[in-house]
Amino acid sequence: MGVQDDIASPQDPASPQDRALLVERRSLFGLGLAGAAIGTAAAASLIAPSAAQAQTVAKSKLYTIKERGKLIVGTGSTNPPWHFQDASGKLVGMDIDLAKLLAKGLFDDYEKVEFVLQGSDARIPSLVTDKVDIVVQWMTVTAGRAQQVDFTIPYYREGVGLLLLGRGGKYKNYDELKAAGSAVTVGGMQNVFLEEWIHKALPQAKVDAFDSPDSTMQALNARRIDAALQDQSAIRWLMQQAPGRFVDSGFGWMPNSYASAVKPGDPTWLNWVNTAYKEAMMGVDFDYFAASYKKWFGIELPIPKVGFPQEFA
Repeated sequence: MGVQDDIASPQDPASPQDRALLVERRSLFGLGLAGAAIGTAAAASLIAPSAAQAQTVAKSKLYTIKERGKLIVGTGSTNPPWHFQDASGKLVGMDIDLAKLLAKGLFDDYEKVEFVLQGSDARIPSLVTDKVDIVVQWMTVTAGRAQQVDFTIPYYREGVGLLLLGRGGKYKNYDELKAAGSAVTVGGMQNVFLEEWIHKALPQAKVDAFDSPDSTMQALNARRIDAALQDQSAIRWLMQQAPGRFVDSGFGWMPNSYASAVKPGDPTWLNWVNTAYKEAMMGVDFDYFAASYKKWFGIELPIPKVGFPQEFA
């Protein structure tokens, strides 16, 4: 959901392809039962499950991608630290690292990935029209969106926080901001919910709205506001870019989960992506995943405990 993430999620009925697949599965099960009931067709009923499996495998995007020789990923290009162009014009960020991790798992080559750059409003349409294989674009998990796409396991827990000036700032942390009451002014990007979001943490604070994140940061640097409302990931990124200049107030709220999304109805592909993500967080690709967290957020991930897999505890 982040400060800049569009969380609108119109409901969409199942596609004709999904209904067709459902009918096809029912037909296959029906044939199997009929074969079991007729003695002379008993052998055919043993073959039917194999045929059903072959059809399911053939339909999975996993095998289409393997045959194509590259992964096609929908993502953005304007939101650090998730997806943006660096000084050389190269696409970088946490989402980009995750997409390359999937390409490595598929082809043993981090570069066998094609990025389709898109706005947040194109994430679901690009999936359901098969323009992309997967969306890796700081997508907030919501119940509404889960009716239109299949979400992977989450890879980040986002929230909002307050960014303060580290040098020459009037307030040093959240407790001082809260104690100051109505003397505090908090700025953020213009949004119909801006005042509500800020007052959840600082009920008495004055609120200033700006037309862009850059304008908000300019106001903070000029000391026209005391704190800037930002996504927690953006706060960590800014602190990484200018050590000592900014500090986190130490309080975060409004949690939401970021995950990738795939087109519904393909459990084989979804399971493969989830396996790749889980083993990045807990297993063979942990070093790569931990290095990305450190680079983009300044977070040192603890090494997963060896022995019994704690995620099943």
